[in-house]
Amino acid sequence: MPSPASMQFIAHTPGGAETMVMQQGPVPSPAAGEVLIRVAAAGVNGPDVAQRAGSYPPPPGASPHLGLEAAGEVVAVGEAVTLFRPGDKVCALCNGGAYAEYVTAPATQTLPWPNGYDALHAAALPETYFTVWANLFMLGRLVRGETALIHGGSSGIGVTAIQLAREFGATAYATAGSDAKTAACLRFGAAAAINYRTQDFQAEVKQLTDSRGVDVVLDMVGAPYFPRNLRCLALDGRLVQIAFLQGSKLENFDLMPIMTRRLTVTGSTMRPRTAAQKGAIADQLREYVWPVLSAGRCAPAIHEAFPLAEATAAHRLMESGVHIGKIMLVVT
Repeated sequence: MPSPASMQFIAHTPGGAETMVMQQGPVPSPAAGEVLIRVAAAGVNGPDVAQRAGSYPPPPGASPHLGLEAAGEVVAVGEAVTLFRPGDKVCALCNGGAYAEYVTAPATQTLPWPNGYDALHAAALPETYFTVWANLFMLGRLVRGETALIHGGSSGIGVTAIQLAREFGATAYATAGSDAKTAACLRFGAAAAINYRTQDFQAEVKQLTDSRGVDVVLDMVGAPYFPRNLRCLALDGRLVQIAFLQGSKLENFDLMPIMTRRLTVTGSTMRPRTAAQKGAIADQLREYVWPVLSAGRCAPAIHEAFPLAEATAAHRLMESGVHIGKIMLVVT
């Protein structure tokens, strides 16, 4: 069935959640190497909230509209696309614009639904699974037998990181901000969960590891955690930074431990990467993670789903911080 000429999508101006409104606009056309997806569901993520607030502008060439992941049906393909054809059920890491009835995405950033998945669960995969795989496993080099400390363990990223770490033979410890959230981390496979409001995570990690420390720390908090994160690391440990929720600037810090304990400090953002770079992550997900998902393990946890027209409520829930797992939008 051909796509219509116009569609509904969420537009916004920089500011609060109330700036998001439903508008009518043209259906995008897939460029060479892209697919056009009729969106059934889309995910809500931290970068969406930051972009809406005006603190995280999209990179050059990306859509100015919100939404970084979607699932639905391919309705058209651009020139040179051979991996997919109309009718395929796919999910995609989008370059913006997924809060809409239709969205384009590079075919290299698009993956089939795992076996047994519906649109809602497939749409919950791309942003978090691309991010976790690229950072915890590719940059952080986490391998079987190692240990990892996952901050924000009850977030979509955290739940994914805990499950995948355990799936691939590592031990995951997690931090979260309430007893209910730490209990959720344990349910998803954390070997221990630390309530950072009532416990000192550095002291807890020292005790949990018999003073050895962990091999990898995955952090989204930033500067306030940086000194303690380094002190949580074992010899040759790796700190991977994926966000700065509480700031990126640090003063009066002694860098000597990085040298004396051979530590690695690294990190990345996903949006500025090229389609080829994101495609390399997708290839590894297809090879290593999608079979696990199709076998019924390491599934995303969905906290709540809202109709597309209620994107404002979804963002307000995200900003409240009370959710466990993913917040989603149902489009069709």
